[in-house]
Amino acid sequence: MAKNKRGKSIWNLPSRGRGTCPVCGSTRIKLLYTKNTSMGQQLKVCKKCSNASQVRIDAAGHKAG
Repeated sequence: MAKNKRGKSIWNLPSRGRGTCPVCGSTRIKLLYTKNTSMGQQLKVCKKCSNASQVRIDAAGHKAG
């Protein structure tokens, strides 16, 4: 049977959960994964960067704010 509700929750997010990944810089990509920097800041990252090293996450956190 078809799964009618798959992915329905991201339709309620701004821009359908899409944006620019702060780690890799990919544009118009789904940002569904939350990563914490060592400064306590939370970043939404793409699927490719969800397994990125903490050093890359921290570097993106410094650029973002």
